[in-house]
Amino acid sequence: MNSHMLSQPISVTFDIGGGRDVTIETGKLARQADGAVTVRQGNCIILATVVANKDPKEGQDFFPLSVDYQEKFSSAGRIPGSFFKREARLNDYEILTSRLIDRALRPLFPEDYLCDVQVLVSLVSSDYEVMPDALACLAASAALAVSDIPVKEIISEVRIARVDGQLIVNPTRTELEKSDMEFIIAATDKNLMMVEGEAGECSEEDLVKALQLAHDAIRIQIKGQEELRNKVGVTAKRDYKKPEQNEEIQKKVNDFASAKVYEISKAGSAKHVRSDAYSVLKDELIASLGEEATDKDKKLAKKYYEDLKWDVVRNMILDDRIRLDGRSLDQVRPLAMEVDPLPTPHGSALFTRGETQSLTTVTFGTPLDEILVESAAKSFDSKFFLHYNFPPFSTGEVKMMRGQSRREVGHGNLAMRSLKKMMPGNDYPYTVRVVSDILESNGSSSMATVCAGSLALMDAGVPFPKHVSGVAMGLITRGTDGKYAILTDILGDEDHLGDMDFKVTGTRQGICGVQMDIKVDGLSMDTMREALEQARKGRLHILDAMYECMPAARAEVKGHAPRMEKLFIDKEFIGAIIGPQGKIIQEIQRETGTTINLEEVGNFGEVSIFSPAKEGLDKAVAWIKGIVAMPEVGTVYEAKVKSVMPYGAFVEFLPGKQGLLHISEVSWKRLETMEGVLAEGDNIKVKLLGVDNKTGKFKLSRKVLMAKPEGNQA
Repeated sequence: MNSHMLSQPISVTFDIGGGRDVTIETGKLARQADGAVTVRQGNCIILATVVANKDPKEGQDFFPLSVDYQEKFSSAGRIPGSFFKREARLNDYEILTSRLIDRALRPLFPEDYLCDVQVLVSLVSSDYEVMPDALACLAASAALAVSDIPVKEIISEVRIARVDGQLIVNPTRTELEKSDMEFIIAATDKNLMMVEGEAGECSEEDLVKALQLAHDAIRIQIKGQEELRNKVGVTAKRDYKKPEQNEEIQKKVNDFASAKVYEISKAGSAKHVRSDAYSVLKDELIASLGEEATDKDKKLAKKYYEDLKWDVVRNMILDDRIRLDGRSLDQVRPLAMEVDPLPTPHGSALFTRGETQSLTTVTFGTPLDEILVESAAKSFDSKFFLHYNFPPFSTGEVKMMRGQSRREVGHGNLAMRSLKKMMPGNDYPYTVRVVSDILESNGSSSMATVCAGSLALMDAGVPFPKHVSGVAMGLITRGTDGKYAILTDILGDEDHLGDMDFKVTGTRQGICGVQMDIKVDGLSMDTMREALEQARKGRLHILDAMYECMPAARAEVKGHAPRMEKLFIDKEFIGAIIGPQGKIIQEIQRETGTTINLEEVGNFGEVSIFSPAKEGLDKAVAWIKGIVAMPEVGTVYEAKVKSVMPYGAFVEFLPGKQGLLHISEVSWKRLETMEGVLAEGDNIKVKLLGVDNKTGKFKLSRKVLMAKPEGNQA
């Protein structure tokens, strides 16, 4: 199609700081979508589309929003590394970016809007220095802004990083690699909505400063979207079919169940007891409607019953300062933990907090076990990774097992980022895999994973300098009277009640990871500071118990863990270790039972040797050291006879280094022949007497190591 046949695109451009222009354009691409935009910074171009069904599905009782972010490898001039050479299912990085967008967008839709909405965001052109995930939510929100889909507000999202003590909005990839603090923050013009990120033990006040800077930057992006929407001429949003309501049934539900829900809620009973009591009451409620109640009436009654529970429990916590399990607002549930519960893994820990339990293992591997982290702009191998599994039995449910959910990827990533802050640097030789299996769940299993992971890493003998713990918090507010309650270590039932759910991980010295979802309007920074301080106290309480269980990392890995040693050699010796067609390195591995990895690092060769047994490791290390050793005149060597000649024997006194032991240097006794004196394969000691400067040949002697016979004048 010729370009003159396309409608004229509409665009706005604004500066996000430091002279970096961002352009949002609509009307040129994907014009059959309800809303479509491209967002461009430098050579980075993101296409975002949104389509919503006009009517909800029959009987729909939840909001079906789906968000997918995908990076086209062609955007960076690359072909995918998969077997099929095409983009397949979303990788973890794309899933995590999709979750960041989803969590920010979801609260924008009216509570009674139940139509299917699909948001698709694609990176179509890549710029190495521009981080596309920081622009993806801006693109998604802009696509909604220029559509007639009924969203309440415009939002955006930015990354804040601290580099050399300075906070930077949307840093370049190069800047980000030098940062010690990184958060992705989403907000409307008035309110923060979502925070996710990591830090190298930052203070709570550092986080608050990052949030304030992010909000100022986000307001600039929101103004740009408003300008684009006005240029497009979007003045009204579409009408939609609202769920049926019945005030009479709602009154019946409230009259019948209010007091009873309150009694069950304040009893302080265990999760299953409370759940059973709620279920029995629901059955009694449905029965009380009478035989004339239709299926539609019963369905509405069940919905109003859930709404009632939400209201009653929130008010109970705010007015009575009573929680569902009887705890005070700032109380952590009972803790139980042990290390080394499993004999075979290289490290393991069992962490239980109330009714949440994680069994976590640590496995050591070689550089061959590193995991490929692939994105369009950059792919790299990571030697530390964490997998989080949430089987249905952990909540007493039956569900199909269909691989890892997005939630599992997200929770595992939060735990991994938090623990990674205390992992040794790149010179640590092992690849380390942490696996958290959640065996029980009633409130933040991701935080249990952080605690169990920290214990398991120390149990494995990883030089992990400090414990990292985490705690899940809740905030409930009431606008009518300004009351609020901050909850430490929230239950699963409390999770959806709150106006802010947030998880904070860290050491005694500071924050390592944060994940927040904020649903309340006008949350003040003073309330945020108070919530973070209460989270710090909860984190420290858990840390005290962890140090009591495991005060420090084991001094060395366990006996059955693979042994490893790393050598740095001159680059010129790499070929000598590998040998022709790899014969030498293969022989070393075969003879010693080791795995050897060779890499060129600057002017050096890095040799990593892995062995299931110490004996094999020592043998391989000695072998390689022999190959790279420079023969020293006057040194005595253990040598092996390689061949015997009439005039002497050729011996190997260092790996790959042979010399002639002349017949005159074999013994003080004058020898006429070598027959019967030495044989191929004999091990003997020799001394290096010198090296011929012209030929490089080695002069060896055996006789100088023997006692000289009396009267021998030689």
